Amino acid sequence: MKAGFVGIFGKPNAGKSTLLNALLGEKLAIVSPKVQTTRHRIKGFLNKPEEYQIVFSDTPGIIDAKYKLHEKMMAAVKSALEDADVALLLVDVADDWAENDTLFESLHLKVPAIIVLNKIDKISKEVLQNAIHFFEQRKYAQKVIAIAALQQTNTIKLVEAIVNYLPEGEPFYPEDELSDLPTRFFVGELIREKVYTLFEEEIPYQVAVMVNEFKEKETLIKIQADIIVNRDSQKSIIIGHQGSKIKAIGTLARKDIEAFLGRKVFLELFVKVRPKWRDNELYLKEFGYY
Repeated sequence: MKAGFVGIFGKPNAGKSTLLNALLGEKLAIVSPKVQTTRHRIKGFLNKPEEYQIVFSDTPGIIDAKYKLHEKMMAAVKSALEDADVALLLVDVADDWAENDTLFESLHLKVPAIIVLNKIDKISKEVLQNAIHFFEQRKYAQKVIAIAALQQTNTIKLVEAIVNYLPEGEPFYPEDELSDLPTRFFVGELIREKVYTLFEEEIPYQVAVMVNEFKEKETLIKIQADIIVNRDSQKSIIIGHQGSKIKAIGTLARKDIEAFLGRKVFLELFVKVRPKWRDNELYLKEFGYY
């Protein structure tokens, strides 16, 4: 039996959350074309009984911190680095290879690293071969694997490579579990994802979601959540004309939450203003950023 922790690291928008979902065959991490969507370290377990348990960690994209929120996000990256038995260094293959190389060098990895070249469906075979050659020369790279996470191309090959580098040991978590995070966390994330889907510019980055009520009744699950913003003007934007935007968030989120939980859901959303919450330690802890 093999068991170990595998961290997924890379620049914002390399496709880390999409890769986690593809490897698990379940939507655990929210995804968006916008950068800095992932704010927490999200663990997902891939189990093959009596053969292996891989504890994946999807991490925030590595950035220079501008707010206390960013500092919490980079602390999540550091935590995953410290735990990792294997590192997946994810590269959008159409991105600047040298920038990614500099970033990976700065991690000072002490564990085996697999370079994962993502989004290979967007480039020519010649460019891909050049990318493989470039990263094969890097000292920190044990292996280079090219994938398309969204299409699940070569994900089985990637899992096989990971298992080769895992240490032997017993499972860390029960083999029927998918994550160590509570259901409320994923509900809040699905609501936040819809804000990223429906709004442009700075709005998604100034929003947090807090799930206050999660009650399982006979016929459905009742959920009440607050969408937190920085300013009154943002509250008006989130609510929309005659409540049109908040209704759209609720409709889209409820559909995904019902699919995730396998139950009917009654979802109630409110918008609350918490000025400068991204730089307030008490607010950050209240909203789940430790």
